[in-house]
Amino acid sequence: MYFSKQMKHVLFTCCLALQILTAQNNVEAKLIKSYDVNDETIISFDNFGRAYFIKDNVFYIKTSPVNLSYNNFQLGNLTSINTFNPLKINLFYKDFNTVIILDNRLAEIYKIDFNRMSPYINVSHVSTGNDNTLWVFNQDLQRLELFDYKSQTTRAQIVPVQSYPLDLVSNFNYCWLLTEKYLFMYNYFGRLVKKIENNGYTEISQYNENVILKKNDKLYYLGKNEDIIRQIQTPNLSINAFFVTNETLYIYNDETLQQYQLKTN
Repeated sequence: MYFSKQMKHVLFTCCLALQILTAQNNVEAKLIKSYDVNDETIISFDNFGRAYFIKDNVFYIKTSPVNLSYNNFQLGNLTSINTFNPLKINLFYKDFNTVIILDNRLAEIYKIDFNRMSPYINVSHVSTGNDNTLWVFNQDLQRLELFDYKSQTTRAQIVPVQSYPLDLVSNFNYCWLLTEKYLFMYNYFGRLVKKIENNGYTEISQYNENVILKKNDKLYYLGKNEDIIRQIQTPNLSINAFFVTNETLYIYNDETLQQYQLKTN
């Protein structure tokens, strides 16, 4: 196909503009520090710099001079830990369909055995809600529910979804459910706020209502008031796990934990 010099110039200009626009839309991640990690798995850091981590199926808070710890081996392996509210940390043991609520000294506050609930709730994912609530995904009914563990009642029931749930995160005001087909965002009353097609994302995290998504070994950013997902510029590395504290991104890469400062345009 024949292109004139003018046409080639126009194509070159368009390609250059597209590259500049793409670079501007990406989110920058600046490496701050890298930690050597042995056999513990860090879950998060709080605002005081204390680390929450798991080692040999025991949950710890790194404190001085002695670490705080909690274990409940009779419930099997820990499936997930949510430290969003450090006064009400929730530990989920999927094999026994049970959630343990701990205070900031890792003393047990509540034990929620969903096997004893009427009606029975078969839970696959758990995340912290407001007050005395948990967001739980009822895998038998394929729906998200806002469960009040103090009164043992369900405050809100979401319309069932038609695809498999992959991940669940929340804060006091909103909940994000990632399924194989869509990313759903709900408010505290269970109303759908946002629905975005899932183009291969498998895990999510959130901070200040901004969402970080993982696809293969790449991370992506969905801003609080945005509908466009942007790639985070990170080095080529394997991402075994990740989490966000404030605007600091932490990435597990084999035996290291790398700390990045996020910069959004």
